[in-house]
Amino acid sequence: MQVKRLIHLSAMLKLSILLILAHGDAIHARDTVKPVWPTQAWLSSTAEEQGMDSAALAKLVAYGESHSFDSLLVVRHGRIVTEAYYAPYTGNVPHEIFSSTKAITGSLLGMVYKDGLLDRLDHPMLDFFPDRRIANVDDRKKEITVQNLLDMTSGLDWDQGFMGGKQQSQQDMNRASNMIQFILDRPMAHPPGEVFNYSDGNANLISAIITTLTGKPAEDYAREKLFTPLGIVDWHWDRDPQELTIGNGMLFLLPRDMAKIGYLYLHHGQWEGKQLLPLGWADVLSHSLVNMHAPYDPTQSYSNFIWVFPDKRVYMANGKDGQLIVVFPDLDIVVVTTARKQVRYNALIDAVSGAVKSESALPPNADAAEQLSNAIKNAAVEKPTSVSVTPEIASAISGKRYSFPDNSLELRSITLFLTGPRPHFKYERYLSYPVGASVEYDIPIGLDGFYRKGSPALFGSYPGHVPAAKGSWSNGSTFVIDTQDIGYGTQIKYVLSFSGKKLNFRRIDEEGWEISINGEQGD
Repeated sequence: MQVKRLIHLSAMLKLSILLILAHGDAIHARDTVKPVWPTQAWLSSTAEEQGMDSAALAKLVAYGESHSFDSLLVVRHGRIVTEAYYAPYTGNVPHEIFSSTKAITGSLLGMVYKDGLLDRLDHPMLDFFPDRRIANVDDRKKEITVQNLLDMTSGLDWDQGFMGGKQQSQQDMNRASNMIQFILDRPMAHPPGEVFNYSDGNANLISAIITTLTGKPAEDYAREKLFTPLGIVDWHWDRDPQELTIGNGMLFLLPRDMAKIGYLYLHHGQWEGKQLLPLGWADVLSHSLVNMHAPYDPTQSYSNFIWVFPDKRVYMANGKDGQLIVVFPDLDIVVVTTARKQVRYNALIDAVSGAVKSESALPPNADAAEQLSNAIKNAAVEKPTSVSVTPEIASAISGKRYSFPDNSLELRSITLFLTGPRPHFKYERYLSYPVGASVEYDIPIGLDGFYRKGSPALFGSYPGHVPAAKGSWSNGSTFVIDTQDIGYGTQIKYVLSFSGKKLNFRRIDEEGWEISINGEQGD
């Protein structure tokens, strides 16, 4: 029996070695095949032609609909195998990618390094701000390096609520007249390199360093070195009051262009035969990783503004509320999501990995392909929500202006117009500058369970802000407005409770955070 056991174990060992070698050969063969470059346009394919199960992807599309996705793209072997847009969002609207911007800012820093404009990644950060008078300078601050910024280990005192907290530093930075000066002046909380602490400030310092080294805003450097080579022509990227590109966010991209960023990383930083990123920069799973100490996943790690899941062999650019560019290097897959609520990383990763059945093509599966096609079509159709009976109070409050004292929402007044042929509401917001100034918005509102879209021009030059709203009475005195800022990844409810001339106004965001203020009807 012992001899038979040894023979069996030997056979199993040989089989395991063969499987490992076969997997390695498959990856090597894939790397030697000439890539399909989507510079001008993406190619599409059935899932089965790329070794994936359409039925499994159909379930993922349906999952996205029930979990507030705006879009879902799955690319394998350089071809789109799934592309879904969830109404009322459409794929031709650039989408705010929030903190996924950080990965692009980090990539630009890598390009600066590759171009020889940065001598080394462990260069002290303060050297790039020689003309500034910086507060709280001590030996620890002098030791902060560029790499510390990229890895979120700068040691600067910063509260962004990554693991709880009030996000006070982030809010104060956004209110500052000079964001870079505010960040540089922060005191030190830890020696650099020792503690991971997620911070928008680090990415903004990297953007400022890029400008110092290139002589141009990071966006202009991106246009030349990244966006143009990849064929990205439709974007918007905000700047701060000093005209520096905001490094931590405020970049709007089309989902298909987000996928190009992931595809660049999938191909080791190469594009059409040209090495855009430094050698090894895009091989994130091979980096020295910083543990994020995330309580929900003890292995979750970080490198160069990229979130890494080493146990799952996956890494991603990660933006608030599910703006993700996910790279599966072993599976030759890029996945993009835009969403209005935080995407569950492990559920997404497992669903995509589970849909992979082969490295090569599978037999056609008409039934599964139809399931996927129907799921995509269904996602694109807006489903109405229920509408209740309109109470008598609707006509009484329609056209009446309700005003609010100074408040955290910066809401000055709101007026509902619910009885005319074009239901809409107006709201007025305080402006911090000039003092006493305000701005008023006029947004159509659907009363039939469907969103009504307003004009994108309402928000000025932003390409990814399309206001949409619908409303319904939840009881005889409470009107609920469901709003989306299409392309911005937000879905916010406003609950208006009327009592005589009084109005309680509650704002509930997509994550359930609630703010309540009280107003009163004017003359």
